[in-house]
Amino acid sequence: MKEISKNLIFCTLGAFLAAFALECFLVPNNIIDGGVVGISIMASYITKFNLGIFLVVLNIPFLFLALSEFGKKFIFLAIYSVGILALFVNLVSSNIPVVTDDLVLSALFGGGILGVGVGIVLKNNACMDGTEFLAMKISKKYPYSVGEIIMFINVFIFAAAGFLYGWKQAMYSTLTYLVASKAIDAVVQGLSEEKSIRIISDKGHELGSAIIKNLNKTVTYIEAQGGYSQAKKTMVYCIVPRIELNKLRELVASIDEDAFFSIENVHEVYGKRYKK
Repeated sequence: MKEISKNLIFCTLGAFLAAFALECFLVPNNIIDGGVVGISIMASYITKFNLGIFLVVLNIPFLFLALSEFGKKFIFLAIYSVGILALFVNLVSSNIPVVTDDLVLSALFGGGILGVGVGIVLKNNACMDGTEFLAMKISKKYPYSVGEIIMFINVFIFAAAGFLYGWKQAMYSTLTYLVASKAIDAVVQGLSEEKSIRIISDKGHELGSAIIKNLNKTVTYIEAQGGYSQAKKTMVYCIVPRIELNKLRELVASIDEDAFFSIENVHEVYGKRYKK
């Protein structure tokens, strides 16, 4: 119950941010997002019916589609998130004025705030747009990824927006979608500045000891073998903050100039020893 309560609180926050972005930036400027949200905005514009009604009604079939694979807890939180989003859309539209009529600002800030809201909901085991469930089902039968299918669906949605609002609005809608996607990734994956380091060297243990001593970072030794030379080598694996990356490069170069050095971004790091 404690975990679910936390999820509900954050889903409420995420839904409010999404509603704020929709009603104060996007909808008044005829800019849409992809997926069910975009379809709902256009349906509301054509019929003049309440946007919240379409957000709920159009998501229901997708939620039933996901029930067998995602479980009751996820579906419960998703239904709650969609319902509270519909409620907030009505509350925001009637109580908070439109922030700007500048299309560039609306696309950038509206997309960013919407992405943060959606990301918070996704990070708490729920969702507010059911098109991903459809994409997952299709990807199991056809050789396409979920991302490719979602993009294919959104092409038609943005094309429809072009016919409905004009192609200028459709292009701003595409920009909104891209900004929102980046914001979602930032929230779900984190903004960690840590780097994952792999060093392959004939002096692996000497390098590892130097990293522990000079950078106070823990390392892991992995036995490796050169594919061309067939020689036995030691891979040193460690994670360091970006600010210490140059210091690590200099340390490695001072011990073994021929070391193979690779760097990758790390989204999140857990572990008592690292945090300490």
